[in-house]
Amino acid sequence: MVQQTSSNTASILGHKEIDFIIIGSGIGGLSCAALLARYGFDVTVCESHSIPGGAAHAFERDGFKFDSGPSLYSGLSYSPSTNPLKQVLDAIGEELPCVTYDTWGCCLPEGDFDTSVGTDQFCEVLQRFSGAEAVVEWRELQRVMEPLARAATALPPAALRFDVGAIMTVSRFAPSLFQHIADIGKLTGPFSRIMDGVVKDSFIRNWLDLLCFLLSGLPADGTSTAEMAFMFADWYRPGVKLDYPVGGSGALVNALVRGLERHGGQLMLNAHVEEILVESKRTVGVRLRGGKQIKARRAVISNASVWDTLKLIPQEALPKKFQERQATPECDSFMHLHLGIDAQGLRSDLACHYIVVNNWENGVTAPQNVVLVSIPSVLDPSLAPSGKHVIHVYTPGSEPYEVWQGMNRKSEEYAQQKQLRAEVMWQALERIIPDIRSRCDVTLVGTPLTHERYLRRHRGSYGPAIQAGIGFFPGSGTPIPGLLCCGDSTFPGIGLPAVAASGMTTANTLAPLHKHVQMLQDIGYLG
Repeated sequence: MVQQTSSNTASILGHKEIDFIIIGSGIGGLSCAALLARYGFDVTVCESHSIPGGAAHAFERDGFKFDSGPSLYSGLSYSPSTNPLKQVLDAIGEELPCVTYDTWGCCLPEGDFDTSVGTDQFCEVLQRFSGAEAVVEWRELQRVMEPLARAATALPPAALRFDVGAIMTVSRFAPSLFQHIADIGKLTGPFSRIMDGVVKDSFIRNWLDLLCFLLSGLPADGTSTAEMAFMFADWYRPGVKLDYPVGGSGALVNALVRGLERHGGQLMLNAHVEEILVESKRTVGVRLRGGKQIKARRAVISNASVWDTLKLIPQEALPKKFQERQATPECDSFMHLHLGIDAQGLRSDLACHYIVVNNWENGVTAPQNVVLVSIPSVLDPSLAPSGKHVIHVYTPGSEPYEVWQGMNRKSEEYAQQKQLRAEVMWQALERIIPDIRSRCDVTLVGTPLTHERYLRRHRGSYGPAIQAGIGFFPGSGTPIPGLLCCGDSTFPGIGLPAVAASGMTTANTLAPLHKHVQMLQDIGYLG
């Protein structure tokens, strides 16, 4: 369960001014805040919810500990790691014990099978479903991706900053970057350009579209080559393992909160920001629900989505150039099924994760077509009472908000709609546990309206759907002095590594250059 950690609100509000105020305790906001505190700044995080973590928060019901969001982790159990989230944890000196594994289950139109990370096992799957020619194509794709993966990982995200100081921090990696100069330019384009030049087999193309969708919320023609190159560097190498934090996503959130507070930062829960204060065209602080104001000497940093951030700025203070970001395309939302079940008599080879695809013809982004199943208590029994399992089933970034818009959450219409739209998740889970409906001790259904309410997400959205090669993520800067942003609206990828990178880069940009360099030395990236 997430530790209910918060600082004394009265003492924080007693400060006339602090250095930085972060709006929202999502992973991006906590990463930014903890690093700023590590750099010696006075930092306060304002979180509207009673639980920190944003879309990654954890919650408990009747002894079952649920992850509200992310379920697939990698690169957290070793250092140095290419995962920006691990780089943040290393920088703030926090350990995150993990259980490692390498196999998950797939229920695809072609059939059911288990697959593993690493270089070879997927070739056995391809041989079974598509034959020897598909194996040849996959090996060729691995060969093509190898230099791109080296290029994508040549510069650790921990070295990035959005100011002239980047000349110093990035130049330390110039020899490595120069070796890959010919490939770096390919990383910003859509992965489909790489895929189209190598892969013809339909099974592989569908599989790659699926992986792209899980990474970015978009298929291969909208996902950057850099994102896939990171994945190939991390997943398809010898001896690789996937990770699951002991204690679930709540343990990850707690680690970031511990780092924040150990370095002198503060977290305020139940502190809903109603307005970003702008005076003389500069951001000066925030106003909380109830009227309390907190002033920021240096900046306010919003970890809310771009759409939700814009709602907090007074219209008269909102530059047209910033207001135009309201038109940022968005991914759809989620359906969630959180279950606490009786595990007696279940099959002994139950995996932690399963991916279910109903058909390929509709595309991976089609509503109710892709379903993910996470049973983390298979790896970490502490998440459920003895003899029980905790299960999280969800349709990732593909549930239309329009189906729910305007519904009263207390109405019979809403209850019926929940039952109807949850059916696809039940059916997916029945492919793995046929008698699942008779095993449930706890049953919770989440909808886009749940996302919208508890996560304060615009239309319950997963995040921006900015297509690689067509649009660009704006980074942390805004047209309003004293206001910066981090989180999924600022950095490509949407998922945990991307938002951690956004928070880290924002903090680095605000840090004195010598302290940033010292951090890189401390975590082993510079001698």
